[in-house]
Amino acid sequence: MAQRPTDTASSDTASPSAAASFTGNANPYGGGDPYADYRTADFPFTRYANLAARELGAGVVAANDEFFAERENLLVAGAAHFDPEHFGHKGKVMDGWETRRRRGTSAGHPWPAPEDHDHALIRLGAPGVVRGIVVDTAHFRGNMPQAVSVQGARVEGSPTAGELLSGEVTWTTLVERTPVGGHAANGFEVTAGQRFTHLRLNQHPDGGIARLRVHGEVRPDPRWLAALGTFDVVALENGGSVEDASDRFYSPPDHTINPGRSRTMGDGWETARRRDDGNDWIRYRLVAESEIRAVEIDTACLKGNAAGWAALSVRSGEGDGEGEGEKGGWTEFLPRTRLQPDTNHRFVLDTPAVGTHVRIDIFPDGGFSRLRLHGSLTEPGTAAHTARHQELTG
Repeated sequence: MAQRPTDTASSDTASPSAAASFTGNANPYGGGDPYADYRTADFPFTRYANLAARELGAGVVAANDEFFAERENLLVAGAAHFDPEHFGHKGKVMDGWETRRRRGTSAGHPWPAPEDHDHALIRLGAPGVVRGIVVDTAHFRGNMPQAVSVQGARVEGSPTAGELLSGEVTWTTLVERTPVGGHAANGFEVTAGQRFTHLRLNQHPDGGIARLRVHGEVRPDPRWLAALGTFDVVALENGGSVEDASDRFYSPPDHTINPGRSRTMGDGWETARRRDDGNDWIRYRLVAESEIRAVEIDTACLKGNAAGWAALSVRSGEGDGEGEGEKGGWTEFLPRTRLQPDTNHRFVLDTPAVGTHVRIDIFPDGGFSRLRLHGSLTEPGTAAHTARHQELTG
């Protein structure tokens, strides 16, 4: 079927605000394109990486009920599918997490109590600061929850569901109980300003949710990076991020710092075909000031559309690096170099490149799948990263 959108007992210690979200019921499915009347919006926080991506190692630890549809569907990459003719032994097969209908305590009180709700526990793929959450109810039109709420916790290691629900974990409210709309992307801005490892997604009183996206900044434990010594200083899982890019036509530039090698062409970064004399580029923020000693530029799965050449530059400081002298403050450390299709290119630098940001320029267009910058944090970089970690964790 059609698939339209793309990626998109506790004590409260904070009360962040939530952005207005879609409310009300969607119309019943009337045939044709199931996404024709889907409702969404341009949520600013979606520029941040999805901390709940399976590619990062996220998982749904447990759910109290998944009678109609499995909890694991919440984190599936891509938009939810809908087949109006697909039924199973328990009823309509839905691509999401769906619980049974709650009932009251007796014939005299058949309705769920106000406090009744279902929940799912999510382990983030990388701990970090949550900036926004999308609760997507695609195809759940009359069976979506009346409202949702989300809480976050910081628990190091690999806690079990029982440990997370033991009452010894402090849960912070990220999204207050808020009505949501069916067949819509319901977005919530989060301003908690803390580092979290796990979320609790609650639906009140019951119903179905197709997808959950948790956008934010990865914040790894400084002790882990120190133990690694040399690591990929731009990798998403280590705290690197994409700040900007010239083109996002076919696929997002964030793919280039995902874990593992690309498995398909769509798992990399590919730009539209240029018809001018310019070139495409991505600007990255490293986890902190770093010393880069080796580079990998991988064009895996890009065969007739790989970039022809690439160059790398480094700089330090805030801002976009534009207008700061003739070269915008950038120092080239890998000159324009020929790339081959479907190939991992490795370069050992004669002199380490030091900075907080890296820019890759590809010529003239095309794409690549992964960029790896192997090195280590400088002394100032280590101090800044450790201070930020302490600020977020208290």
